[in-house]
Amino acid sequence: MPIASEVLAALPQAIGRPYYAEWSNDGRTWTKCRIAAGSASVTADRTAETRYSAQADLADVTEGRNGISALTTNVRLWQGVQLPRRDPVWFPAGRYSVTRTSRTAGGVGVELDGLEDDLRSASFPIARTVGPGSARQLVPQLVNEALPGVPVAWRAGIDPDTHVPQIVASEDRWAVLSSGSDSTGTSTGIAAALAGEIWADARGVITVGPVPTLDDPVVWTIARGIGGALIRPTSETTREGVANVWAVSGDGGDGSPAVGPAYAWDDDPNSPTYAGPDPIGDPLAPQRLGLNGVRVRVQRYSSSVITSYGQAAQVARAKLADSLGVQASLSFTSACNPALEAGDVVAVEVDPRVWQRHIIDALSYTLGAASMSCKTRTTSRRL
Repeated sequence: MPIASEVLAALPQAIGRPYYAEWSNDGRTWTKCRIAAGSASVTADRTAETRYSAQADLADVTEGRNGISALTTNVRLWQGVQLPRRDPVWFPAGRYSVTRTSRTAGGVGVELDGLEDDLRSASFPIARTVGPGSARQLVPQLVNEALPGVPVAWRAGIDPDTHVPQIVASEDRWAVLSSGSDSTGTSTGIAAALAGEIWADARGVITVGPVPTLDDPVVWTIARGIGGALIRPTSETTREGVANVWAVSGDGGDGSPAVGPAYAWDDDPNSPTYAGPDPIGDPLAPQRLGLNGVRVRVQRYSSSVITSYGQAAQVARAKLADSLGVQASLSFTSACNPALEAGDVVAVEVDPRVWQRHIIDALSYTLGAASMSCKTRTTSRRL
């Protein structure tokens, strides 16, 4: 999220971390309330179905029809950074639906889930067809049927004017919006077919954006040592989820010619997941060239929403970028950066003068605390 460079540089020296909450039962009128000290924890995880989740003890509020309700109430959390001789700089920390309430000594305890939970719950009452039309037309329609008044944003790298063919949807609204599949296993997800993903961001805006890659701009450089933001890094590696070859195709199931498949593979000879010079057209090349360490790990993806070979190739590249970035992960505690989002790319000084690019997969913090915990991933080729 936007943050001034001087605020970013001064995060380790912030003299205060104020915070508050707002609640609403109609989505238009918001009432500010206090949060009991140390009671509000926030998690943002791009690998979870609901990106933002939280819990908090709201003070000086009541339950019921005119108060906090697990049926109708939305809560917005805010956190600030207090620098010397300045007003606090405020950042959104999620817009949530209340999923559970409990009485506390000073108010109401709430468990909170992001707005994706409302979209997931709003299944279609009867089977219906969606489209044809552009993603720009269909996505806001599907969102606003379940979340009236909630806007949809399109991030750079996604073409919202991409044509979406007619989709037969049995019941799952979120599957149509995100990356679901029909009874045959063919994907019907609009965001996935755009080589992207969909989520509710920290402001509560339903956002469609590209799958993050390590080539994205670095938003935060996290240094070690005195005055640095990095407190404690711990690393591990795994091959779980690694795929170095993707085959992506489109098949509407309506008798029209299938699209693709389009292929994407790791073609970097210096990468530990190198798939060879051409695993599709020349699978014996590693044998012939003496590349005995090459191992091919293939994944396939088919979507009824993919209508052109170029679109299939774009999705294949996005799938490859996402599946190569799970070889080395890093868990660290740092100064709390309230502008950081899951999916951002950071540069981390893991050892003195040794820097790595990492994608933030998950982050968590307590409102008011000076530190946050992050889980990241990178590819070994970037180490």
